[in-house]
Amino acid sequence: MKPPAACAGDGLDAVAPYSVGNYLRWDLSAQQIGELTTELMEETKHVYDQVGSQKFEDVSYESTLKALADVEVSYTVQRNILDFPQHVSPSKAIRTASTEADKKLSEFDVEMSMRQDVYQRIVWLQARTQQKDSLRPEAARYLERLIKLGRRNGLHLPKETQEKIKGIKKKLSLLCIDFNKNLNEDTTFLPFTREELGGLPEDFLNSLEKTEDGKFKVTLKYPHYFPLLKKCHVPETRRKVEEAFNCRCKEENCAILRELVTLRAQKSSLLGFHTHADYVLEMNMAKTSKAVATFLDELAQKLKPLGEQERAVILELKKAECEARGLDFDGRINAWDMRYYMNQVEETHYRVDQNLLKEYFPMQVVTRGLLGIYQELLGLTFDLEEHAAVWHEDVKLYSVRDAASGTVIGKFYLDLYPREGKYGHAACFGLQPGCLRHDGTRQIAIAAMVANFTKPTPDTPSLLQHDEVETYFHEFGHVMHQLCSQAEFAMFSGTHVERDFVEAPSQMLENWVWEKEPLLRMSQHYRTGSAIPQELLEKLIRSRQANTGLFNLRQIVLAKVDQALHTQTAADPAEEYARLCQEVLGVPATPGTNMPATFGHLAGGYDAQYYGYLWSEVFSMDMFYTRFKQEGVLNCKVGMDYRSNILRPGGSEDANVMLKLFLGRDPKQDAFLLSKGLQMEGSEPLAC
Repeated sequence: MKPPAACAGDGLDAVAPYSVGNYLRWDLSAQQIGELTTELMEETKHVYDQVGSQKFEDVSYESTLKALADVEVSYTVQRNILDFPQHVSPSKAIRTASTEADKKLSEFDVEMSMRQDVYQRIVWLQARTQQKDSLRPEAARYLERLIKLGRRNGLHLPKETQEKIKGIKKKLSLLCIDFNKNLNEDTTFLPFTREELGGLPEDFLNSLEKTEDGKFKVTLKYPHYFPLLKKCHVPETRRKVEEAFNCRCKEENCAILRELVTLRAQKSSLLGFHTHADYVLEMNMAKTSKAVATFLDELAQKLKPLGEQERAVILELKKAECEARGLDFDGRINAWDMRYYMNQVEETHYRVDQNLLKEYFPMQVVTRGLLGIYQELLGLTFDLEEHAAVWHEDVKLYSVRDAASGTVIGKFYLDLYPREGKYGHAACFGLQPGCLRHDGTRQIAIAAMVANFTKPTPDTPSLLQHDEVETYFHEFGHVMHQLCSQAEFAMFSGTHVERDFVEAPSQMLENWVWEKEPLLRMSQHYRTGSAIPQELLEKLIRSRQANTGLFNLRQIVLAKVDQALHTQTAADPAEEYARLCQEVLGVPATPGTNMPATFGHLAGGYDAQYYGYLWSEVFSMDMFYTRFKQEGVLNCKVGMDYRSNILRPGGSEDANVMLKLFLGRDPKQDAFLLSKGLQMEGSEPLAC
């Protein structure tokens, strides 16, 4: 899979010699996971003890900052070996052991983050090095970041307050693990007859397991839920499935969420912040909850007229369908109608037949095209590793070389199909940070892309919906961010950037699945091998504007729920969600459901930060339209600029510095608003 020579890189990554070891292993038993967890904590604590017990006059860069950086590298890799299997192992015993390891290690992380003795020595080191101004820029940033994190943990506060903060942090980490474990382990299914699944294609029905009495089993996992909501023409079936989906883990996760919100508010208050949102946002581009509220409110106001037009179209479609099928028309759009009629808008107004379209996106062809485009654009070469040690037979491992120098810079795993107990969404997991090791060599970065695309059957390959192709491109963009970054410190490796910028590099790459040339490269009919007909291709590209108002208003609802929970002390999650659905989206939540209890982001590191998906899209669209759309979507020079200015620094520079370098100016909202079908009133630069 070598890219054309003209697109090879310029040897971007040849500063420190590479250590090409893959230090990860996936053969541990449940018992070994437990034993190695204890061992890892003891070894890591020993380093912290050494740093924290030094006499102040002995404190140096080597004995303090480098010691902490080195242990962070080894600890991160070993921790991932122990806690990643909870998301992907086919063995329930290993998933359980891994979850327990994660809980113990999360408590340990809290303990180490609250080491006042270590903090005092870092502060002392900063005072000494300021006089000499002797640290490299990234080392100085690392030192500043450790001090900032120490203050954000309250290490400058009285001991009694620190103990309270420590107790809260431990509780929070355990609650987050349980929240997401509950969702991953959910095995709910609903039985339906063939008639009740009317409208669903034959290949979908053939992929379903059956109950003893011959009914089809529909689970609440993505490959069942989304196709059913989009294509099943039986409203009652859609209602049952949508209701069950948004009632997953309702009781247990609702209780966890209430406790999470309360504890986060308490911790932020102890640290001197007005709200948890203000505490979190201090480290982001947005800086304050007021800036986020203004951004979301202004965007909602601009999108609401578009949403109204789209709802009117959907009501007309629903009325016509009810008449045609002899159903009662209730004169409103229900939550279980949304995806069905949004899909109909694509099929009737834009004439995009999603079932026909997916026949042109067999997994193998999409993967080959996607990998080819990324190699060409970023000056890389990917090689499949035969007989690699992996956690399941479906998983593939690739090594990644810089095309110019031939140097191996990283590896990635692809784990693309659903299994029982597996992580239920699509995500990129960083497993081995690309950074400097203790001996000065560069450790290669390793990441895993985990997804839940439709499995192949004996008769049919895995066929992807176009939005799944978009998801594939997005998550693989995160993989490239992990592998192309060249930070010195693990803390700044890969996607360790501001949380409201982290999605921008991946969102930008979604644009390729809406452009003619890339689409032709990653598609062909699974039976005939023919290309997507020109007419269908043009209809698909035009359909990008379909439902953009409703889709983005829903994103605003989720972002506002998240902000409300983390700025108001007594907000009820289900009530807040229902209120905002009505107020912002104009479509009521189904009574009795509790969508926030299924919203993994609230317990997955996105607390008070879900707005970041929309915020970072401002930058992703600006980057795409300013450089790639102007100079060529497969232009290798722009691709290398992108790799060099946006991916290579990781978190070693501020996002606004990287953006200015790549764009040649401050970011603007123009391209973002145009992509939403909105007219611009002016082109003020975005404050970042």
